[in-house]
Amino acid sequence: MNILILGATGFIGSVVAARLVADGHAVTGLGRNPTRARLKQPAIDWRRADLSRMTKPEDWEDLLKDQQAVVNCAGALQDGPADDLAATQADAMLALYAAAKHSRHLIVQISARAAGAASALPFLATKRRADEALAASGLPHLILCPALVLGRNAHGGSSLLRALAALPLLPLVHAESPVETLSVDDLAEAVSRAFAGELRGDIVLAADEALTLADLVRLHRQWLALPPARVFSLAPWLAKPVTWLANAAGLLGWRSPLRSTAMTVMSEGIRSARRESGLIATSAAVTLAANPSGVQDLWFARLYLLKPLFIAGLSVFWLLSGLIPLLSVEKASAHFLLFMPEAAATALTLATCLVDVALGAAVLVRPLARRALLGMLAVSLAYLAGGTLLEPALWLDPLGALVKVLPSILLTLATLATLDER
Repeated sequence: MNILILGATGFIGSVVAARLVADGHAVTGLGRNPTRARLKQPAIDWRRADLSRMTKPEDWEDLLKDQQAVVNCAGALQDGPADDLAATQADAMLALYAAAKHSRHLIVQISARAAGAASALPFLATKRRADEALAASGLPHLILCPALVLGRNAHGGSSLLRALAALPLLPLVHAESPVETLSVDDLAEAVSRAFAGELRGDIVLAADEALTLADLVRLHRQWLALPPARVFSLAPWLAKPVTWLANAAGLLGWRSPLRSTAMTVMSEGIRSARRESGLIATSAAVTLAANPSGVQDLWFARLYLLKPLFIAGLSVFWLLSGLIPLLSVEKASAHFLLFMPEAAATALTLATCLVDVALGAAVLVRPLARRALLGMLAVSLAYLAGGTLLEPALWLDPLGALVKVLPSILLTLATLATLDER
């Protein structure tokens, strides 16, 4: 069968795509940036597209040619510069259903639980709108609503679980909230069975066990081979400053799992009314045990919460490096007076200050972060080379004017190494 997978570069989509290829299907993968996915999964026919711009039936016509089914694994948690929930999760799906009506494509929709107070949030409201439209479309379909998905890799909430598990102490908000889980392989199995004609309708998928958030973090800590640690249950109001910062970072393009949508969902817990599907879901402990952790997982867990601190630290360093000399431009430009006239020295000082401030601000914006980090490396090396050639005595300066640039370069390299989200 020819199958089009939306969001095929993601955590869930990549596993589903691999499973369908293994089943012998011809898979076309859709993603906003499939360059690396093409290298990783060459058996898939990769196409570049942005769902938020595919909100009319005609936008889908070329993609649906020669396809017999569509799996929608795409989604986003909250609106941001790169994420438009209404367009991606609702409008684009309604356009897809309209385009698929003539040829009666089978549509498999990976959705989410849409009950409780959190159901009014855009994340769940747009998912529900697409689900209801699909159910009413008359198209052959399967709507899967998985619990918290766990697998060999991690993204979003599952990444946060690993990061929390690696802390020396375990400070948790909503520690006793119930959390149901599902192995990503079980989800891929359900999709596979849909194409074997065994599943249709609307199915909730979750392992048959009762866990709390604290239980799940402890399981991940054991998986990382770390000794037991005490759980500290924190009052929800203590998390509000973190959520506010995460939301602010979201406006700059950073997709933190600590944003308000995730915290609201977790306040109610992740649970569902199970419906009989004939599928046996793997427990969280068995899912983790089937994929033993390695040192790379421990590195990831320990670095995950340090990454935003790296970025914030570099931003503050470069902003202050540019702003402080502006308080006394004449004094700051004195270093250049031996080599150029006063006016040129002042202009050069102002130019370097503006460059520093621009880099410190740009690194906070996700689409600009990589270029800002590369710019920091280039400017740092230029400062070191210029200082060494023009005023080598600065290496012996008691305040370490040039020496301090070296740890900044190392921090920049570490941030670059952890920048990728997929």
